[in-house]
Amino acid sequence: MNCLFRKVFKRQGSFSNHLLLMTAVTVSILFLPSLLKAQLNYKPLAINNYRESRLKKDSLRQKECRQKELFDLFRKKGKKQKPPKKMLLLILPKISSNPANGFMLGVGSSIGWYLGPRETTRVSFIGASVAVTTKSQLLSYIKSNIYTPNNKLFLQGDWRFFIYNAPTWGLGTNAPDTTFISDSWIWEGADLADSEGDYPMHYNYVKFHETVNYKLIENLYVGVGYHLDYYYDIKDNKLDFDTIPFQLTPHYLYSKYHGFDTTKYMLSGLSLSFFFDSRDNMMNPYKGYYVNINYRINTTWLGSDQNSSSLWTEFRTYVSLSQRTPRHLIAFWFYGNFQISGHQPYLTLMSVGEDQNSRSGRGYVAGRYRGEDLIYGEVEYRFPISQCSQIVGGVLFVNFTTASNRDSGVQLFQYIRPGAGFGFRFMLNKHFRTNLNIEFGFGYKSKGFYLSGTETF
Repeated sequence: MNCLFRKVFKRQGSFSNHLLLMTAVTVSILFLPSLLKAQLNYKPLAINNYRESRLKKDSLRQKECRQKELFDLFRKKGKKQKPPKKMLLLILPKISSNPANGFMLGVGSSIGWYLGPRETTRVSFIGASVAVTTKSQLLSYIKSNIYTPNNKLFLQGDWRFFIYNAPTWGLGTNAPDTTFISDSWIWEGADLADSEGDYPMHYNYVKFHETVNYKLIENLYVGVGYHLDYYYDIKDNKLDFDTIPFQLTPHYLYSKYHGFDTTKYMLSGLSLSFFFDSRDNMMNPYKGYYVNINYRINTTWLGSDQNSSSLWTEFRTYVSLSQRTPRHLIAFWFYGNFQISGHQPYLTLMSVGEDQNSRSGRGYVAGRYRGEDLIYGEVEYRFPISQCSQIVGGVLFVNFTTASNRDSGVQLFQYIRPGAGFGFRFMLNKHFRTNLNIEFGFGYKSKGFYLSGTETF
């Protein structure tokens, strides 16, 4: 037996060497996990200090790079800021510009406040203004979006009185195709006096729209409303029966064909609405959805010249592109207005730029495209320019409009008019997210300059 062992270990090495090898392997297997764990948790002091330093710097930078507003530039450094107020009241000169109104000067007030706890109640907003324009217009309005405590009720109002003059171009997005509008970026707005294919009009306008909406479940509302649109002292500047042939206008022809008075008319009716609103801020959302469906019935017993009905649909959403910078996002806006039954007076037909905030169709004059049915869509890219303070921001946008002319057989999407442009944002109040906006828009044979005080949508 001894001889056998000696022969075996003689070939493979001494017995003592093998015993030491077996012992080393066993110890390694038993203690290897502990050794690895200790090695992984080991961090040199220099690396620890470097990482702690980086974390402190990142934390300090994140604190310093919080959203600021324009007025922060004029505050003394080190001065402790006051906590955000529950109400914001601004009474300021109203200065703005767009192609339809030209330069606008007046006085405006904006009130933003919370009727309940900020955690459970959205901000409410009322804006009022009286202004005159370089186009001899008087514009006055009160617009309101009010949420009661815990968002139980939502009241939406749009009241206006205008002494107005503006051209029309007929119905449909092809009417007329030859018109060219150029304003050379001047603050007085587009020169429409002699634009080819336009039909200037003067009229007075009273608008009273008010809806009351009740919350069914979180973010979902059902409501009823009353809507009045009254146009009077209507004058068609190019309408002329003293020439041969007569000089007729789209407004006159449409009104006569459908049995409306050419000097005044009224649209008065009730509405039923459903809408979903999960936006985090009404004036300048960073996230959420907004869906609005409103069915309006206009009847003669409420004062309308004729019975009719229409459907309004609207969708908005905001897609964040950065968790660190909420205002870096892409925003989407689509709406459609459709005549369901009967006929409506000419000026009450939906046109681009005549939404509640009069902000659609950048690149075109308000009222440039009008129809019994109209669909509008817009996509806007919003981004910060001043990366740390985020006081200055920018936007890039594209939009499209399509409108029908049923009497001429023009259908939706038969003609589409695109628009695009860019703009700048200056944060005025970081708590209510109010901006000063400067924008340049380009459309089909058209362009415009825009100066405003609230986000487009």
